[in-house]
Amino acid sequence: MNAKRSNKIATGVLYVLSGIIVAILAFLLLYILIQGIPAIFAMGGLKFITTASNPLTGGGIAVQLFNSIYLLIVTLIISVPLSLGAGIYLSEYANQKSWITGTVRSAIEVLSSLPSIVVGLFGMLIFVLQFKLGFSVLSGALALTVFNLPLMTRNVEESLRAIPTMQREGGLALGLSKWETAIHIILPAAVPGIITGVILSSGRVFGEAAALIYTAGQTNLPINWTNWNPMSLTSPLSLFRPAETLAVHIWALNTEGTISTAQQISAGASAVLIIFVLLFNLGARFFGNRIHKRLTSGN
Repeated sequence: MNAKRSNKIATGVLYVLSGIIVAILAFLLLYILIQGIPAIFAMGGLKFITTASNPLTGGGIAVQLFNSIYLLIVTLIISVPLSLGAGIYLSEYANQKSWITGTVRSAIEVLSSLPSIVVGLFGMLIFVLQFKLGFSVLSGALALTVFNLPLMTRNVEESLRAIPTMQREGGLALGLSKWETAIHIILPAAVPGIITGVILSSGRVFGEAAALIYTAGQTNLPINWTNWNPMSLTSPLSLFRPAETLAVHIWALNTEGTISTAQQISAGASAVLIIFVLLFNLGARFFGNRIHKRLTSGN
Protein backbone atom coordinates (compact mmCIF):
# COMPACT_ATOMS: atom_id res chain seq x y z
CA MET A 1 0.00 0.00 0.00
CA ASN A 2 1.54 3.29 -1.10
CA ALA A 3 1.67 6.40 1.03
CA LYS A 4 -1.02 8.24 -0.96
CA ARG A 5 -3.59 5.46 -0.50
CA SER A 6 -2.84 5.01 3.19
CA ASN A 7 -3.24 8.78 3.68
CA LYS A 8 -6.66 8.69 2.00
CA ILE A 9 -7.75 5.76 4.19
CA ALA A 10 -6.58 7.49 7.37
CA THR A 11 -8.31 10.73 6.34
CA GLY A 12 -11.51 8.82 5.60
CA VAL A 13 -11.42 7.13 9.03
CA LEU A 14 -10.98 10.51 10.72
CA TYR A 15 -13.93 11.92 8.78
CA VAL A 16 -16.08 8.95 9.82
CA LEU A 17 -15.13 9.32 13.49
CA SER A 18 -15.84 13.07 13.38
CA GLY A 19 -19.16 12.37 11.67
CA ILE A 20 -20.12 9.90 14.40
CA ILE A 21 -19.50 12.55 17.08
CA VAL A 22 -21.58 15.12 15.17
CA ALA A 23 -24.35 12.54 14.60
CA ILE A 24 -24.52 11.67 18.31
CA LEU A 25 -24.77 15.35 19.24
CA ALA A 26 -27.39 15.99 16.55
CA PHE A 27 -29.45 12.99 17.70
CA LEU A 28 -29.41 14.13 21.34
CA LEU A 29 -30.33 17.71 20.45
CA LEU A 30 -33.08 16.72 18.02
CA TYR A 31 -34.56 14.18 20.42
CA ILE A 32 -34.71 16.66 23.29
CA LEU A 33 -36.06 19.47 21.11
CA ILE A 34 -38.65 17.25 19.36
CA GLN A 35 -39.91 16.05 22.73
CA GLY A 36 -39.65 19.42 24.46
CA ILE A 37 -40.81 22.11 22.03
CA PRO A 38 -44.36 20.69 21.66
CA ALA A 39 -44.49 20.44 25.45
CA ILE A 40 -43.56 24.13 25.74
CA PHE A 41 -46.46 25.13 23.49
CA ALA A 42 -48.78 22.71 25.28
CA MET A 43 -47.91 24.41 28.57
CA GLY A 44 -48.61 27.89 27.23
CA GLY A 45 -45.61 28.79 25.06
CA LEU A 46 -43.98 32.01 26.26
CA LYS A 47 -46.13 31.93 29.39
CA PHE A 48 -44.38 28.70 30.38
CA ILE A 49 -41.04 30.55 30.39
CA THR A 50 -42.23 33.73 32.06
CA THR A 51 -44.39 32.40 34.93
CA ALA A 52 -43.31 30.87 38.23
CA SER A 53 -43.70 27.20 39.04
CA ASN A 54 -46.60 25.92 41.10
CA PRO A 55 -46.35 22.77 43.26
CA LEU A 56 -50.01 21.93 42.60
CA THR A 57 -50.48 22.77 38.93
CA GLY A 58 -46.88 22.75 37.68
CA GLY A 59 -46.80 26.29 36.35
CA GLY A 60 -43.77 27.66 34.51
CA ILE A 61 -40.01 27.80 34.92
CA ALA A 62 -39.27 31.55 35.12
CA VAL A 63 -37.65 31.48 38.57
CA GLN A 64 -35.60 28.33 37.87
CA LEU A 65 -34.34 29.77 34.58
CA PHE A 66 -33.36 33.04 36.25
CA ASN A 67 -31.62 31.13 39.06
CA SER A 68 -29.61 29.11 36.53
CA ILE A 69 -28.41 32.24 34.71
CA TYR A 70 -27.72 34.11 37.96
CA LEU A 71 -25.77 31.20 39.44
CA LEU A 72 -23.72 30.94 36.24
CA ILE A 73 -22.85 34.65 36.37
CA VAL A 74 -21.86 34.52 40.07
CA THR A 75 -19.79 31.37 39.49
CA LEU A 76 -17.92 32.95 36.57
CA ILE A 77 -17.26 36.12 38.59
CA ILE A 78 -15.58 33.96 41.25
CA SER A 79 -13.87 31.31 39.10
CA VAL A 80 -12.56 33.29 36.09
CA PRO A 81 -10.11 35.52 38.07
CA LEU A 82 -8.89 32.48 40.06
CA SER A 83 -8.35 30.37 36.94
CA LEU A 84 -6.65 33.25 35.12
CA GLY A 85 -4.25 33.80 37.99
CA ALA A 86 -3.45 30.10 38.37
CA GLY A 87 -3.12 29.62 34.60
CA ILE A 88 -0.77 32.59 34.20
CA TYR A 89 1.34 31.36 37.11
CA LEU A 90 1.62 27.81 35.76
CA SER A 91 2.32 28.98 32.21
CA GLU A 92 4.62 31.96 32.73
CA TYR A 93 6.16 31.76 36.20
CA ALA A 94 6.15 28.21 37.51
CA ASN A 95 9.38 26.29 37.73
CA GLN A 96 8.53 22.85 36.33
CA LYS A 97 10.82 21.15 38.89
CA SER A 98 9.52 23.09 41.88
CA TRP A 99 7.58 21.27 44.60
CA ILE A 100 5.12 24.16 44.63
CA THR A 101 4.32 23.61 40.95
CA GLY A 102 3.98 19.87 41.55
CA THR A 103 1.62 20.49 44.45
CA VAL A 104 -0.55 22.87 42.41
CA ARG A 105 -0.74 20.43 39.48
CA SER A 106 -1.59 17.53 41.80
CA ALA A 107 -4.35 19.59 43.42
CA ILE A 108 -5.80 20.41 39.99
CA GLU A 109 -5.73 16.75 38.94
CA VAL A 110 -7.41 15.61 42.15
CA LEU A 111 -10.09 18.30 41.92
CA SER A 112 -10.81 17.46 38.28
CA SER A 113 -11.41 13.80 39.15
CA LEU A 114 -13.93 14.47 41.94
CA PRO A 115 -17.53 13.46 41.10
CA SER A 116 -20.01 16.32 41.24
CA ILE A 117 -21.98 14.60 44.01
CA VAL A 118 -18.84 14.60 46.19
CA VAL A 119 -18.33 18.30 45.47
CA GLY A 120 -21.95 18.88 46.47
CA LEU A 121 -21.52 17.04 49.78
CA PHE A 122 -18.28 18.94 50.42
CA GLY A 123 -20.09 22.21 49.67
CA MET A 124 -22.88 21.31 52.07
CA LEU A 125 -20.47 20.46 54.89
CA ILE A 126 -18.21 23.49 54.39
CA PHE A 127 -20.24 26.32 52.86
CA VAL A 128 -23.76 25.46 54.03
CA LEU A 129 -23.00 24.17 57.55
CA GLN A 130 -19.48 25.25 58.56
CA PHE A 131 -19.59 28.77 57.07
CA LYS A 132 -23.32 28.98 57.90
CA LEU A 133 -24.27 30.27 54.45
CA GLY A 134 -27.24 27.90 54.32
CA PHE A 135 -28.80 26.66 51.11
CA SER A 136 -28.12 29.71 48.99
CA VAL A 137 -26.93 31.09 45.67
CA LEU A 138 -23.52 31.82 47.20
CA SER A 139 -23.09 28.27 48.53
CA GLY A 140 -24.00 26.88 45.11
CA ALA A 141 -21.64 29.26 43.30
CA LEU A 142 -18.73 28.37 45.61
CA ALA A 143 -19.37 24.63 45.14
CA LEU A 144 -19.53 25.10 41.36
CA THR A 145 -16.27 27.05 41.51
CA VAL A 146 -14.58 24.06 43.17
CA PHE A 147 -16.13 21.81 40.51
CA ASN A 148 -15.22 24.10 37.61
CA LEU A 149 -11.82 25.52 38.56
CA PRO A 150 -9.58 22.64 37.34
CA LEU A 151 -11.02 22.67 33.79
CA MET A 152 -10.76 26.44 33.47
CA THR A 153 -7.22 26.58 34.91
CA ARG A 154 -5.99 23.89 32.54
CA ASN A 155 -7.60 25.65 29.61
CA VAL A 156 -6.03 29.01 30.49
CA GLU A 157 -2.61 27.41 30.92
CA GLU A 158 -2.81 25.52 27.60
CA SER A 159 -4.10 28.61 25.76
CA LEU A 160 -1.18 30.68 27.08
CA ARG A 161 1.38 27.96 26.31
CA ALA A 162 0.08 27.78 22.72
CA ILE A 163 1.28 31.35 22.08
CA PRO A 164 4.68 31.28 20.29
CA THR A 165 7.73 31.95 22.46
CA MET A 166 8.77 34.59 19.94
CA GLN A 167 6.01 36.89 21.22
CA ARG A 168 7.32 36.58 24.77
CA GLU A 169 10.84 37.34 23.62
CA GLY A 170 9.58 40.31 21.62
CA GLY A 171 7.85 41.79 24.64
CA LEU A 172 10.91 41.35 26.83
CA ALA A 173 13.12 42.83 24.09
CA LEU A 174 10.94 45.95 24.07
CA GLY A 175 11.68 46.46 27.77
CA LEU A 176 8.44 45.09 29.17
CA SER A 177 8.51 43.15 32.41
CA LYS A 178 7.45 39.52 32.50
CA TRP A 179 4.12 40.52 34.04
CA GLU A 180 3.51 43.24 31.44
CA THR A 181 4.37 40.82 28.64
CA ALA A 182 1.96 38.23 30.01
CA ILE A 183 -0.89 40.72 30.48
CA HIS A 184 -0.49 42.93 27.41
CA ILE A 185 0.87 40.53 24.79
CA ILE A 186 0.32 36.88 25.71
CA LEU A 187 -3.12 37.10 27.34
CA PRO A 188 -4.83 39.06 24.50
CA ALA A 189 -3.50 36.58 21.94
CA ALA A 190 -4.87 33.68 24.01
CA VAL A 191 -8.39 35.16 24.38
CA PRO A 192 -10.08 32.85 21.80
CA GLY A 193 -8.80 29.71 23.55
CA ILE A 194 -9.73 31.07 26.97
CA ILE A 195 -13.23 32.00 25.74
CA THR A 196 -13.65 28.44 24.44
CA GLY A 197 -12.71 27.09 27.86
CA VAL A 198 -15.15 29.44 29.59
CA ILE A 199 -17.91 28.29 27.21
CA LEU A 200 -17.20 24.61 27.90
CA SER A 201 -17.11 25.10 31.66
CA SER A 202 -20.21 27.31 31.56
CA GLY A 203 -22.16 24.54 29.85
CA ARG A 204 -21.21 22.23 32.70
CA VAL A 205 -22.26 24.83 35.27
CA PHE A 206 -25.57 25.58 33.56
CA GLY A 207 -26.55 21.92 33.44
CA GLU A 208 -25.18 20.81 36.82
CA ALA A 209 -27.65 19.38 39.30
CA ALA A 210 -25.92 17.04 41.77
CA ALA A 211 -23.63 19.67 43.30
CA LEU A 212 -26.50 22.18 43.62
CA ILE A 213 -29.00 19.87 45.31
CA TYR A 214 -26.88 20.00 48.48
CA THR A 215 -25.78 23.65 48.27
CA ALA A 216 -28.24 25.91 46.43
CA GLY A 217 -31.22 23.85 47.56
CA GLN A 218 -34.36 22.41 45.97
CA THR A 219 -36.78 25.20 46.90
CA ASN A 220 -37.39 28.83 46.04
CA LEU A 221 -38.57 31.68 48.24
CA PRO A 222 -41.20 34.01 46.77
CA ILE A 223 -39.31 36.58 44.69
CA ASN A 224 -40.31 40.24 44.48
CA TRP A 225 -39.09 41.31 41.04
CA THR A 226 -39.33 44.98 42.02
CA ASN A 227 -37.04 44.54 45.02
CA TRP A 228 -33.45 45.01 43.87
CA ASN A 229 -31.90 45.19 47.33
CA PRO A 230 -29.35 42.33 47.29
CA MET A 231 -29.49 42.03 51.10
CA SER A 232 -33.21 41.16 51.05
CA LEU A 233 -34.10 37.46 50.76
CA THR A 234 -37.02 38.29 48.46
CA SER A 235 -34.75 40.11 46.00
CA PRO A 236 -33.77 38.23 42.81
CA LEU A 237 -30.20 39.51 43.36
CA SER A 238 -29.87 38.07 46.87
CA LEU A 239 -26.90 35.75 47.29
CA PHE A 240 -28.31 34.23 50.47
CA ARG A 241 -31.67 32.89 49.28
CA PRO A 242 -32.19 29.23 48.27
CA ALA A 243 -32.24 28.84 44.50
CA GLU A 244 -33.58 25.82 42.65
CA THR A 245 -32.04 25.82 39.17
CA LEU A 246 -33.54 24.50 35.97
CA ALA A 247 -31.43 21.32 36.05
CA VAL A 248 -32.43 20.61 39.66
CA HIS A 249 -36.07 21.31 38.77
CA ILE A 250 -35.89 18.75 35.93
CA TRP A 251 -34.35 16.21 38.31
CA ALA A 252 -37.03 16.85 40.94
CA LEU A 253 -39.85 16.49 38.40
CA ASN A 254 -38.53 13.14 37.21
CA THR A 255 -37.87 11.73 40.68
CA GLU A 256 -40.38 13.37 43.00
CA GLY A 257 -42.99 14.92 40.69
CA THR A 258 -46.55 13.94 41.60
CA ILE A 259 -48.53 16.29 39.34
CA SER A 260 -49.99 14.93 36.11
CA THR A 261 -48.03 17.34 33.90
CA ALA A 262 -44.62 16.55 35.45
CA GLN A 263 -43.30 14.79 32.33
CA GLN A 264 -44.49 17.60 30.06
CA ILE A 265 -42.88 20.26 32.23
CA SER A 266 -39.67 18.22 32.42
CA ALA A 267 -39.52 17.84 28.62
CA GLY A 268 -40.21 21.53 28.07
CA ALA A 269 -37.66 22.60 30.67
CA SER A 270 -35.04 20.31 29.09
CA ALA A 271 -35.63 21.93 25.70
CA VAL A 272 -35.34 25.42 27.21
CA LEU A 273 -32.11 24.39 28.97
CA ILE A 274 -30.60 23.12 25.70
CA ILE A 275 -31.68 26.23 23.77
CA PHE A 276 -30.16 28.57 26.37
CA VAL A 277 -26.88 26.62 26.39
CA LEU A 278 -26.70 26.90 22.59
CA LEU A 279 -27.51 30.61 22.68
CA PHE A 280 -24.91 31.19 25.39
CA ASN A 281 -22.26 29.31 23.39
CA LEU A 282 -22.97 31.26 20.20
CA GLY A 283 -23.12 34.57 22.04
CA ALA A 284 -19.91 33.92 23.97
CA ARG A 285 -18.05 32.99 20.79
CA PHE A 286 -19.29 36.13 19.02
CA PHE A 287 -18.29 38.48 21.83
CA GLY A 288 -15.04 36.55 22.36
CA ASN A 289 -14.03 37.14 18.75
CA ARG A 290 -14.95 40.83 19.02
CA ILE A 291 -12.89 41.19 22.20
CA HIS A 292 -9.95 39.36 20.60
CA LYS A 293 -9.99 41.66 17.56
CA ARG A 294 -10.12 44.73 19.75
CA LEU A 295 -7.30 43.58 22.05
CA THR A 296 -5.07 42.59 19.14
CA SER A 297 -6.03 45.65 17.04
CA GLY A 298 -7.60 43.43 14.39
CA ASN A 299 -10.05 44.69 11.80
